[in-house]
Formats: sequence, C-alpha cells, structure tokens
Amino acid sequence: MSKKDFIIIAIDGGAAAGKSSTSRALSSRFNLMHVDTGSFYRATTVKLLEAGVPAEAGDALNAGLANLELGTYIDENSAYIVVNDWIPDESIRSEEVNANVSHYAAIPELRKFLFDYQREQATIAQEEGFAGLVMEGRDIGSVIFPDADLRLYLYADPAKRAARRAAEGLADSIEKRDAMDANRKTAPLSVPEGATLVDSSELTLEEVVEHVSGLVENAYQK
Repeated sequence: MSKKDFIIIAIDGGAAAGKSSTSRALSSRFNLMHVDTGSFYRATTVKLLEAGVPAEAGDALNAGLANLELGTYIDENSAYIVVNDWIPDESIRSEEVNANVSHYAAIPELRKFLFDYQREQATIAQEEGFAGLVMEGRDIGSVIFPDADLRLYLYADPAKRAARRAAEGLADSIEKRDAMDANRKTAPLSVPEGATLVDSSELTLEEVVEHVSGLVENAYQK
C-alpha cells in the first residue's frame, strides 16, 4: 500500500468534533499509534490541582512542573501519559478538571513543558513498530507537527458537538472552552495553514472515517 514506511497524522479541532473517535478508528485500520494530547493537559491539571498550584505563570507553577516526571504507557494501539508513575484514570474527565484544564493549558510554561514529550511520541511509535502516528489535539498541525504528512482540522456545528458531549455524560461548556483555547496567546486553537478541513456536522462516524481513510492512503503514497 505504501511508499512510506512511517507517517504522521495531525488531527486538530474543538471539543466533540470527532477527533478521538476518528483517530482511534484510523489507528486500528492503519496500525498507527494513537495519542490524545488533550489527556496530557488533563493529567497535568490533575497533578497541579492536587499540589495546590494555581493556574498562572510563576514560581509555584515552575516548581510544580519540576516535580512532574513523565513517561509513556502503551495499551494496544494507544499511548498514554504517565505522570509520577500514575496512569491517568477517569478523574481527568471530572467537572473540576473540565473547569480548569483550559486555564492551565493557556500557560506558555506548561505548553513548553509538554512540547518535547509530545514530539517524542513519534520516536516511540517507530520504536514500537507502528506504521505511523496519529496525534489529536488543538495545536498538533500548527505547533507540534507542522511538518506532518497529513494535517486535518475536524469541526462541527456547536449544537451538534454539545449534544455529543452530553451523550458522553460530560458537562463541560463546548463554546466556552473553544473560545478560551482559541484566544490564548500561546499555540491557540486554529486551523493550521494548509490543513484539510473536515466538517462532521452531518456525517456519521463511519462516513468521517471512510473519508479520512482515503486521505491517509494518499498521504502514504506521497
């Protein structure tokens, strides 16, 4: 199928746009290592909240970050962050984390702290024998892997996304989080220049996956 032995796919978009479901489906179909970078920010938010570190730049944050040791745990096709030997659980989806993660994620020092770790996932994927890496987030195609073989931006009508979030049993505010992420000074949520846009508003997951799979196959041939 491929001329390339390894590819990197960057998938960006707002909350509930279909990034995770699409990424996981692509991971299974093409033997790609799946990485959800949103969980990185959620996991570090949990640890910073536990340590009483406020969501603001300064000595307290720097000290809190210095106490975090990061690792990677692979389960089937997905790679998960490990923080101080803790593998994140459902606590990263709590209402407290939902309310705070965008505040922490807006801090340049935290984004810098996670930058190299995110880039490192491509090396891990290669070492583990995957055919590529599919990484989802909000700044993957613009900041983390601007040179990715395929950069996608998934979006959908806000009402559709809110309904999807509610169906997952989550109560975070879609539009509020998107606004905060889009307006932060460092690595804001935006459509990467040259990225392929995919509107999932009226498409089923299967239809999105089929469409994107064709783009992945093309990326392998380039």
